[in-house]
Amino acid sequence: MKKILIANRGEIALRIMKTAQKMGIKTVAVYSEVDRHSPHVTFADEAVLLGKAPSSESYLVMEKVIQAAKSTGAEGIHPGYGFLSENAIFAQMVEDQGLIFIGPRPHAIQVMGNKLAAKEAVKDYNIPMVPGIEEAITDVVLAKKIAKEIGFPILIKASAGGGGKGMRVVENIESLSEQMERAIGEAEAAFGDGSVFIEKYVSSPRHIEIQVLADTHGNVVHLFERECSVQRRHQKVVEEAPSVVLTPAIREAMGEAAVKVAKACDYVGAGTVEFLLDEDKNFYFLEMNTRLQVEHPVTELISGIDLVEQQIKVARGEKLAFRQEDLKINGHALEIRVYAEDPLENFMPSIGTLHTYKKPKGIGIRLDDGFEEGMEVPIYYDPMLSKLITYGKDREEAIQLMIGAIEQYKIEGVATTLSFGKFVCEHEAFKSGNFDTHFVKNYYAPEKLKKQYAEEKKIAALVGLQLFLKDQKQLKTPATLTSNWQKSRK
Repeated sequence: MKKILIANRGEIALRIMKTAQKMGIKTVAVYSEVDRHSPHVTFADEAVLLGKAPSSESYLVMEKVIQAAKSTGAEGIHPGYGFLSENAIFAQMVEDQGLIFIGPRPHAIQVMGNKLAAKEAVKDYNIPMVPGIEEAITDVVLAKKIAKEIGFPILIKASAGGGGKGMRVVENIESLSEQMERAIGEAEAAFGDGSVFIEKYVSSPRHIEIQVLADTHGNVVHLFERECSVQRRHQKVVEEAPSVVLTPAIREAMGEAAVKVAKACDYVGAGTVEFLLDEDKNFYFLEMNTRLQVEHPVTELISGIDLVEQQIKVARGEKLAFRQEDLKINGHALEIRVYAEDPLENFMPSIGTLHTYKKPKGIGIRLDDGFEEGMEVPIYYDPMLSKLITYGKDREEAIQLMIGAIEQYKIEGVATTLSFGKFVCEHEAFKSGNFDTHFVKNYYAPEKLKKQYAEEKKIAALVGLQLFLKDQKQLKTPATLTSNWQKSRK
């Protein structure tokens, strides 16, 4: 491939383009009217307007994206993440038009895109799964019967879901009917598919995912784990690699299970197998994400592997140039997602102009973003501004680098989650590694952040006063002193 089109926007489009450029591959950007002057558009070799700002009129219009690739002579399409990245119909359309889809085959996307189909695909591979049913239901009477069998609390999950939509934790049988109806309604609204299934709710889980990479020659490896347990509203906000709680034996077992999942659907390219880890360190298969993950930089840093480069090489039909035994974990990486959201107002989206946008820099600091000072933060898309990643020789160093990088990062014009990221990194539960997916619920409240703000302001004021008094003392000249200049005048 000498030219590829990136069917995405913002930081991920820019990140893919940088690797393509490093490989000597020309890039084509697509954009909506509101993204006309975005960095990913100006960085690309060519750019094609797709349509108006709403994604339904631009980034999600498959025919327009494919036509943009064909009109510019692009041979392949990289979908990034979000938008069309896990759309099996789009992947098939790309192939049908004689183009290369830089991702898995349509069949793998289709199978793993449905949680029930995914469980069915891997059931013969002896992979641990959370107790529950493996078929979609809408019958409340049947749901009550199943819930009694597996025991409360239970989790109702949308079969076609993601991002916490169509998901309900049910503590008792009295609330089951109402919660099930809500889950079905939310799933229908979000995914056009109201099917749900029931499984045992793991009460204090950690969210661990394994990065896999597979070529078209039957080679599959894993690139170790990422810890993604700090979440709000079932969405990840802080990720790290490796996990602080995995033993080498558990890491190896989870890695082997992830490779089996990939083989179960004839996977090709980069993908992620997600697991829940309970208090006793038992792990259970959750789902597979058939795309590049938002948090992929932490894996790149500890493994030394450029995942986008590998995606492109696999799409070109090349064999993986390394085996499982060649891969080692080096150091520790940490990532926070910086959203244009107000952590003091229940993480409500914050829209506006980036009047100040000063990026952190330094050894061990990486910033993947798609914004510049003076740009508007549009209301039409995900409010993530950037991903701030730090890398150190160990976890302590990565955390301290992150705190320093957050303090360097200056953003004015919109509220951001930078202060929340700092709150997490400075919290004893996080620093000790003793946390789970309930971190936000158990430890965070806007009042705590406000208290932290007040303490920081007080410290800043005291430091300022001390510096002022020190300067005043240095400026004072004793009246009895006679200078050499005065002596020379006598």
